[in-house]
Amino acid sequence: MYASLRSKAVSAAVLAAGLCLAATACTKTGNDSPKSDAGASAADTAAAQQLATPTDSAGGPGCTYQRYGGGVPKLDITDGKTVVGFSQSESTSNPSRATETKSIEAQAKRLGVKLIERNANADVNAQNSQIEDMIAQGAKVLIVAPENSDGLGPALAQAKAKKIPVLTIDRSVTGTACTDFIAFAGSDFYGQARIAADDLAKATDGSAHVAILTGSPGNNVTTDRTKGFEDQVKAKYPNMKIVASQTGNFAQTDGQKVMEQLLQAHSDINAVYAENDEMALGAIQAIKSAGKTPGKDVKIVTIDGISQMVQNVAAGQAVADIETNPRFGPLAFKSLQDFYGTTGVQPRVIIKDGHFTPDNAKQALSQGLVY
Repeated sequence: MYASLRSKAVSAAVLAAGLCLAATACTKTGNDSPKSDAGASAADTAAAQQLATPTDSAGGPGCTYQRYGGGVPKLDITDGKTVVGFSQSESTSNPSRATETKSIEAQAKRLGVKLIERNANADVNAQNSQIEDMIAQGAKVLIVAPENSDGLGPALAQAKAKKIPVLTIDRSVTGTACTDFIAFAGSDFYGQARIAADDLAKATDGSAHVAILTGSPGNNVTTDRTKGFEDQVKAKYPNMKIVASQTGNFAQTDGQKVMEQLLQAHSDINAVYAENDEMALGAIQAIKSAGKTPGKDVKIVTIDGISQMVQNVAAGQAVADIETNPRFGPLAFKSLQDFYGTTGVQPRVIIKDGHFTPDNAKQALSQGLVY
């Protein structure tokens, strides 16, 4: 099911090159810093997003500017005049969000795109206001990483009224593709959770008392990562018991507090499924504070693939970490160019993520495949 890291790196590099050619994004400019021209760019290329399939399983014609909401003006996002707005949902103190933002910024620079951006710092009301502000500042198309799936109605309604298309990345929003938003580009969150259940079952011989640290409520990531894990356990692992499930809001501090409480309430917990790495890092601290050894007394599986957590996998403190690749720059701008061209964009653009285990974590870290 999973290719070797070496073959994945080669495949990713090939796809990255294809995206660059299609989007005329690979020409170096005099503004490139020495860092971006050196080893860091090689690592980014090796770890670039790959598409899980060439098109979404729904198939059919892609969404283009002619079809979107009954038709919107055609734009050339690389003309240096058209303003593209980028709305980031969470603080860049989170490594995933930092990588995502840098990827968008770097690709915009390569393409000569005039980019304005805002960060909502996990406040959906602020994100609505900021999107509306970017529209007022002249944004003609938007890339949005939503804080949650249901809360951006006011901003999306204003964008729709002004015929400003919205591409969502990382999380989806409530609405209809090619009517309320162009498409969703991101991971198969349900599939990630099924892999996490398999990993935890393997590490516990299929017999465990599991605590789930769920993400923030109200978004598709939390819903899919919870349902995928629960469905897989129910279907395949009758001796794995989910004894507790509580939100840690995708935050390390909350994850630690919740894990401390769960360990006190359920002394039999010997396995943890964390729906992101920040909560997993908090859980590790809570497990240590309880006098237990993470990776031995309590097995941990998590999702995201940040460097600190993959290092914990390599050190044996966690069973596995399923990647959520945040390097959206090339894919997001390629999708917009397809939208304004003839190819169009499918409703769901699903990427292929890595899978870090004790067998490959050190290699992944050394090859620059981890952010």
